[in-house]
Amino acid sequence: MSPTSPASPARSASPESPKNPATTRRLTTAQALVAFLARQYTERDGRRQRLISATWGIFGHGNVAGIGQALVEAGHGGNGTAHRMPYLQGRNEQAMVHAAVGYARQSGRLSAHAVTTSIGPGATNLVTGAALATINRLPVLLLPGDTFATRPADPVLQQLEVPYAGDVSVNDCLRPVSRYFDRITRPEALIPAALQAMRVLADPAETGAVTLALPQDVQAEAYDWPEEFFAERDWHVRRPAPDTYELETAVRAIRSARRPLIVAGGGVRHSAAEETLAAFTAATRIPVASTQAGKGALRHDHPADVGGIGHTGTATADELARTADLVIGVGTRFSDFTTASGTLFADPAVRFLHLNITAFDAHKLAALPLVADARAGLEALTVALAGRGYRVDPAYETEYTGAKEAWEERVEASFATPDPTARPTQTQVLGLLDDLVTEEDILINAAGSLPGDLHKLWRTRSRDQYHVEYGYSCMGYEIPAAIGVLLAAGTGQRTRPVWALVGDGTYLMNPTEIVTAVQENLPLKLLILQNHGYASIGGLSASVGAEGFGTAYRHRDADGGFTGPPLPVDLAANAASLGLRVLRAATVDDLRKALSEARDAEGPTCVYVETETPDTVSGPPPAQAWWDVPVAETASRPAAVKAREEYDRQVAARRRHL
Repeated sequence: MSPTSPASPARSASPESPKNPATTRRLTTAQALVAFLARQYTERDGRRQRLISATWGIFGHGNVAGIGQALVEAGHGGNGTAHRMPYLQGRNEQAMVHAAVGYARQSGRLSAHAVTTSIGPGATNLVTGAALATINRLPVLLLPGDTFATRPADPVLQQLEVPYAGDVSVNDCLRPVSRYFDRITRPEALIPAALQAMRVLADPAETGAVTLALPQDVQAEAYDWPEEFFAERDWHVRRPAPDTYELETAVRAIRSARRPLIVAGGGVRHSAAEETLAAFTAATRIPVASTQAGKGALRHDHPADVGGIGHTGTATADELARTADLVIGVGTRFSDFTTASGTLFADPAVRFLHLNITAFDAHKLAALPLVADARAGLEALTVALAGRGYRVDPAYETEYTGAKEAWEERVEASFATPDPTARPTQTQVLGLLDDLVTEEDILINAAGSLPGDLHKLWRTRSRDQYHVEYGYSCMGYEIPAAIGVLLAAGTGQRTRPVWALVGDGTYLMNPTEIVTAVQENLPLKLLILQNHGYASIGGLSASVGAEGFGTAYRHRDADGGFTGPPLPVDLAANAASLGLRVLRAATVDDLRKALSEARDAEGPTCVYVETETPDTVSGPPPAQAWWDVPVAETASRPAAVKAREEYDRQVAARRRHL
C-alpha cells in the first residue's frame, strides 16, 4: 500500500544533513517520530481519520527523556492544535496493548494507538499483547525503549547480555509476534522505518503489531529532518476485488451446491461487510454460521443466522456443518474451535470456498480461493449469481429455520430464572443481561467458560455488540479492552454502554486498568462473576482425566489437594479499593436491579455476583462438537483411562481436507 504523498529519501548522517531552515526541522528522534505519527491518516470509502490517535505510556529510564519529553511537547500544542498527540496513562504494559487493541477493533482497524515503554521488563511485558494483536489481525504500534546504540556503558540497567551477539536485546522477543520490526540505531533510519510501519498498520492483509525499538540515546539525539517527512499522509485502505478466474470458479461451486453453509469470520466486520452479507443471503438463502470473531455479522434474529459454529457453536450450525457439501468461509482463519479439530465437516464430498483478503487463509483446507476484500468479494458474488437464478432448495431453508427455532427454546431454558431469590447461575446472569441491553450495548470477554456460553447463547443485536477475543483467548484482556472501546465508541455527549464480563480468575490476572477507567471517568460497566476458580479449565480437566487438579481457588485439604473451603477473597472490596462504585448482588432479583443501575451509571461501576453451579435446567447446553486436547495414552487412574477411551473414539472421526 502506498501513501498519497511519497516520503523524501532518507538523509545522510547528522553532520552532513541540510541546514536550510525552510526545508528542514531540527528535532530529536523522539520528537520527530511523535510529530510524524500525528500527521498520518487512513482513508477508506471516502472516510478519513487519524491513523495513530493517541499514545499509551509508562515511563522509565529507557523512554522518559526521549518519547516522554516528546509527548509533553506534542500534548501541549507544540506541533499545533490539529497535530497534538494525546497521552493515555496505563498501569501495566500488557494492559496498555490490550486497550489499544480494543480501540483498534472498535475503530474498524482504521485508527490505532501507540504504546511506549522503557527497556527491560516494560518491553517484555508487551509480548503477550503483541501476540494477541497479531493473531487477531488488529493494528497497534509498539515503541519500546532499547539499550544504548552507542554503548557508552555495557551493560546498562536492565540490559540482557547475550554472549554470542552484541546487537540482541530483550526487544528481540517481539520479532516473532510483530508483523514488522525495526531497531532505530541512527536518527535518519527512522524515515524509512516509520513509513514501513505505517504501511503495515494500514494494510488490511498484513496488519497486526508493529514494533519500532528505540535505543534511549538515539531517542534524544537531534537531527535536521526534511520537512516533507512531516507532511500529512493519507494511507488508502484498499478493497481488492476478486480475480476473474477465481470468481467464476467460486460461482460454479456455489451453483452446484445443494447444502451450502457460510462461515462468517472477523473479516466480515473488519471490512464492514455486514449489509453486503445480508444482501447475499437474501438473494441465495444460504444459512450463515459465525466464528467468535464473526458473531454479529448478521443480527441474531436474521432468518439466515444460525448462530455460532464449532466446539462452542449451536446445534443448528453444527448439524448443518456436518451435512454441508460446500462450506463458504468469509474472512475466517478456520481455527480448531471452528473445525472441531477437523471432525466437524463430515460430508465425504464436502468442498471449501474461502473468501479472504489474505492468500494464506484463503487456501486453508485445500479450498477454492477467492482472494479479495470481504465486502468486494460478496458484492461480486451477488452480482455474478443474480443472473443465474441460484437459490437454495426451499426444503433446506425450512430445515435450518426450524432447527433455529428449536435452539431458541434451549436458549430460553438456559436463561430462565424460576426462583428470583436464588443465587444465579452463569447462564442466568447472561439471560438477565440479555433482557436489559439494546443494540447500543457492547459486551467484551476473552477467556474462561464465558466465551463458550456467549457463542452458543448470546443474541447479538448490532454489528459491534459482540466483542469476544478468542484468537488468543487472553485472560486479563477484558478490562483494558473495554477502556479502548469506550475511547472509540463515544457518540457525541453519550457514551455507549460497554460491559467487561470477567470471572474471578480473569479478574485476578489483570485488574490494574480499573485505575485508568477511574482516572478518565470512563463509564465502564464491570461484571465480575465469582465461581472460585478456573471453571472452564476445571471442566476440561475433568473431561480429559486430570480430575480438576489445580483449578479450584480453595484452601488445601489434609491430603495436600485444593478441596478445602473457598479462599476468603473479596474481589468486590478489591474493585472498590481501586476506585469503582460496587454493587453486590446475592440473588437473581438483586442482580436484575444492579445491572439496570450499572447500565444507567455515568461513572465506572462494578456489579459483583457469586454464581451457582448450574443444574440441567439453568445450565448451558453441552458442547455440540469435539475439541482435540490430547489425553494421556497410559495412566493408572480410572478417570484418565476412561478419558483416553473417549478420546480414541473421537479422534477416529478426524480427517484432513485435501
